[in-house]
Amino acid sequence: MNEYSSKLLERAVTELSRLPGIGKRTALRLALHLLKENETNVKNLADALVEMRQNIRFCKRCNNISDTKVCEICSNARRDENTICIVEDTRDVLAIENTAQYNGLYHVLGGIINPIEGIGANDLSISQLMKRFSEEDIKEVIFALPATVEGDTTSFYLYKLMRPFNIKITAIARGVAVGNELEYTDEITLGRSILNRLPFKSDNS
Repeated sequence: MNEYSSKLLERAVTELSRLPGIGKRTALRLALHLLKENETNVKNLADALVEMRQNIRFCKRCNNISDTKVCEICSNARRDENTICIVEDTRDVLAIENTAQYNGLYHVLGGIINPIEGIGANDLSISQLMKRFSEEDIKEVIFALPATVEGDTTSFYLYKLMRPFNIKITAIARGVAVGNELEYTDEITLGRSILNRLPFKSDNS
């Protein structure tokens, strides 16, 4: 016996349940809510999702998501272009921006080195990052990667690549609990971690 009286509803629930953190029960609740919504509102939602997926691009400078070739942060003349904060993904950029404590630029790696999941250095935007050192006047790099083994491994790998350059290398203070993702850290703690960043040190350096 089918769980749903409508194949259309079942398909909608199946697709919604593919979203992270959305189970079948929540997906069903969302689908039924959309059925009650004005048809124009539902169409606007669908159009927005399709347009985002088809037209969004990555900034050619920092690899952050953008509507244009260069994102709004990189093209903002009021940002400190001598400082780059290295993060795992766009969610971390949003988290740091919400603190209003950082005015430099970013570089989004698109992940962190994780051999278990088959993610190596070549899978990240590291070559794009290293290119920036020869094209831009970078004086400080801030590591704002997860306080995990994978995050520390990635930081150390980047640190070794950057050592030949005459730049200051720092890391956000460990007010962020070990094992935590930046996006789940409260704004005050994250903001203080940016302000109180420390020189990056490695046991192997």
